[in-house]
Amino acid sequence: MTDTLYDPLSIPLAVIVAVAANGVIGRAGALPWHLSSDLKRFRALTWGKPLIMGRRTFESIGKPLPGRVSVVLSADPSFTVPEGVVKVPDLVAAIAAAESAARTMGAGEIMVIGGARVFAETLPLARVLHLTEVDMRPEGDVHFPTFDRAPWREISREGPLRGDRDDAAFSYVTLERR
Repeated sequence: MTDTLYDPLSIPLAVIVAVAANGVIGRAGALPWHLSSDLKRFRALTWGKPLIMGRRTFESIGKPLPGRVSVVLSADPSFTVPEGVVKVPDLVAAIAAAESAARTMGAGEIMVIGGARVFAETLPLARVLHLTEVDMRPEGDVHFPTFDRAPWREISREGPLRGDRDDAAFSYVTLERR
């Protein structure tokens, strides 16, 4: 994957993810925690924007998210998506479909929401990284890829926070590519 695949001056890619202290982002097709506060933030940050995700992420959500366009990566010809969801075979097609949707929607960015392989492929292309750093070390079978923070600068941090309906404390961190 090269940076020439995606024109960063076009519509920027933003990765949004909640990551535990041990790098876990998922367990058995679900989140290993419940953070009501973070789900509200996720909705606010992704509303009115196209979402790029892998098939397993889409299946874990179980439906298209309202107010957004879901672009789902899957090379499996037997995998079908509901009306209104765009299925694509690879990242090049995903970015093209998401850019088209972003222009139609008037969105200023494309949101990448997972899973691990999609994060690994898009991190080198992303302009912004919206991290929720979750203060727990759950067991899990999906991890966020390790990445070099040197090309990123932290532009905001809020927390630690913990609402009444949150399983753990967490911090919202926004990183921007230098």
